Amino acid sequence: MEIEESGSGSVARGDTLNDLGGTVFGPNVQSGVIHGGVHFHAGAGQQTLVPRQLPPAPSYFVNRLVEISALDDLFGQDARAVAVLCGPGGVGKSALARWWANEATGRFAHGQLYADLRGFGGDEPLDPGEVLAAFLRALGVAPERVPISLAEQTAMYRTVTASRSLLVVLDDAYSAGQVRPLLPAAGSGVLVTSRRRLVGLVPDGARLLEIAPLSARESVELLTRAVGGERISREYDLAEELAGICGGLPLALNVAAGRLVARPKLSVQGIVTELADEAGRLSRLSTLEGSSVRAMFDVSYRALSRDAARLYRALSLHPGPELGASLATTMVVADGGDRSGALDALDELLDASLLDEVAEDRFRFHDLLRLHAREMSDMYDSVLDQQAALRGTLEFYLAAARHADMVLTPYRRRIPYAFQRTDGALPEFLTRTDALAWLSRERANLIHAGRAALAHDYPELAWQLCDVMWPLLLYVKNYRDRLEIDERGVQAARAWGNVWAEADMLKRLSGVCARVGDYESAERHGVGAVDRYREAGDVPGSLDAREGLAGIYRDTGRVEQAERLLIRILAENRQLGRARNVGLTCFNLGTLLTHTGRPAEALPLFVEAKEIFGGLADVDPYNGARALIGLAGAYLGIGDIDGAEQAATEAAGRMTELGSDHERAEALVVLGHAARRRGAAHAARRHYREAMRIFDALGSGRGRELVQRLADLDRAGGGEQPAQGGSVAVPAADGPDSVERTTDAGEERDARPQ
Repeated sequence: MEIEESGSGSVARGDTLNDLGGTVFGPNVQSGVIHGGVHFHAGAGQQTLVPRQLPPAPSYFVNRLVEISALDDLFGQDARAVAVLCGPGGVGKSALARWWANEATGRFAHGQLYADLRGFGGDEPLDPGEVLAAFLRALGVAPERVPISLAEQTAMYRTVTASRSLLVVLDDAYSAGQVRPLLPAAGSGVLVTSRRRLVGLVPDGARLLEIAPLSARESVELLTRAVGGERISREYDLAEELAGICGGLPLALNVAAGRLVARPKLSVQGIVTELADEAGRLSRLSTLEGSSVRAMFDVSYRALSRDAARLYRALSLHPGPELGASLATTMVVADGGDRSGALDALDELLDASLLDEVAEDRFRFHDLLRLHAREMSDMYDSVLDQQAALRGTLEFYLAAARHADMVLTPYRRRIPYAFQRTDGALPEFLTRTDALAWLSRERANLIHAGRAALAHDYPELAWQLCDVMWPLLLYVKNYRDRLEIDERGVQAARAWGNVWAEADMLKRLSGVCARVGDYESAERHGVGAVDRYREAGDVPGSLDAREGLAGIYRDTGRVEQAERLLIRILAENRQLGRARNVGLTCFNLGTLLTHTGRPAEALPLFVEAKEIFGGLADVDPYNGARALIGLAGAYLGIGDIDGAEQAATEAAGRMTELGSDHERAEALVVLGHAARRRGAAHAARRHYREAMRIFDALGSGRGRELVQRLADLDRAGGGEQPAQGGSVAVPAADGPDSVERTTDAGEERDARPQ
């Protein structure tokens, strides 16, 4: 007899082998010979069950129409879908999951499974084996037949669910590794919530849905449902303010609503007053029963790596509303890390929903998370460390903005600044457009940085942050911002004790006051600038400030005084050999002459300015385009409509390329005047309306003047008759408006540093 080796020993060939090994799923029979059929009858412990494990839907659930629609579409296309709802703690992920799952019970014929995975519940995340054991028992597997190993549990789970249509809801997941064994066989859907993005589930077919805070309207609706419509409607504006304080987080809103319900006599005003102090806001957004915004954030924070936690704390000191990846990288590098580690830490904060990505490489905190991060910084970072982090942030903005400033206005001479930190990568600007776009994008951060520098007693740094914004103020013309920036610049210069810096900011402040029509303040600041320049021994600076005063004299009706002063300044600039400043003074004097009905005298001045700036096109293309606008106005004044249109069209094109909407609008005004002279009323209206739209968007009063122009065209029934020969005299009414009335005389001139 042959002997055959088997796993249980030696067996003679032909003998019956009747061993049972491995893990058995379901009933089994061991027998030598079977005649007929075998029938299995499930005992009480193996019944086919339909689990209904979902918790009830939340009582106060509002809106989320976009997210609900996305879930409907996703599971409508494929009931086997896997959806991951991700977002910060307290944003309402679990409430949305419970509400949608309860609404969708009819889509899944064989029931629903639910598990709180306790990913961020304060204890250790729930072991997936423990969840699988519970799921298998809920699906009818006898407890004694549930395997012990995770691999065998997973295999049995997929076998049991293979012929079923289930919805599996996995709440508060910690990681993709925790979730993956809990994915059922094809045919069932899965809805996961997590503070992390769980991108590791994407290969498993998961779709990530970011859950954002509620809007102000939705937040007030939640308060209304919880507290009562009559009580909220009495203080609706304050309810909106309360919604803003809670940042649209349903958890915070429910805590606030709970306090109002528990204290019927407490007004919305009262709770708003309590929460107004940021220092105690997180503490007050908690309940005796344990619902706490701070506790929710604490759990997420404790799960961070050391580097991510340090970055989280450091970013809380950022003064502006949002930040770029380059700043985060600089902060990590300054703290002893490297670029790769910085990007990893940033990704970790995003993955944990502790930071929002609002655009490509642009990030921001939720307001309550920012308060929490600041609390963590106060707890774990020394005052010196916080000061170093803040100063490093402010110096990053100064260094990057100065780089942009050098690209846009290289002719400006600057007061040197000794940076305490020189590490970190600055943004690269290949073109003027790139530099201006960066300044525009970082406008709010630069303003906040200047405020923070002055508030933390860094007056030199505060002045530099005001000075470096000049190119943006020159090209974009935001007068509200400019007033604040220039006023802060004067204050910082005085705190710093630098006379020249004070003179420079007084000159700028004088210019913007004139722009907004506050001529009394403009003249006072202009005179002060002249005095400070003289005190500093800066003759060219004094000339520039005096030129600014000439513009004020012109705009306040002292035309002869303005003209005499400009003629003297032009002569002195020629004597000093200041070619660029000669071009600027030619422009300003030419503008005055055009305004006073002497365009023929203005024409050679504009031609000279155009030639001067033509030779400076690489460093100052802006004033070259301005010279064209002035030239167009002079041509219009002498009746050369063709010349006016050609110069204004070229100027509009150049200003568009430079990103200066205000000056483009000035060129459009001249084109509108020229079209009106030709009798082309339709074209005139088009130019005026486009210019008016730009002026209004910038908050400039120039748009109001064009309203009258359009009304005149409407009354004329289509405009004036075209001129014979293409040349007409310009009526006196057009003279003052052919080019911009108030110019930045002397403000963008070469500055002599101390």
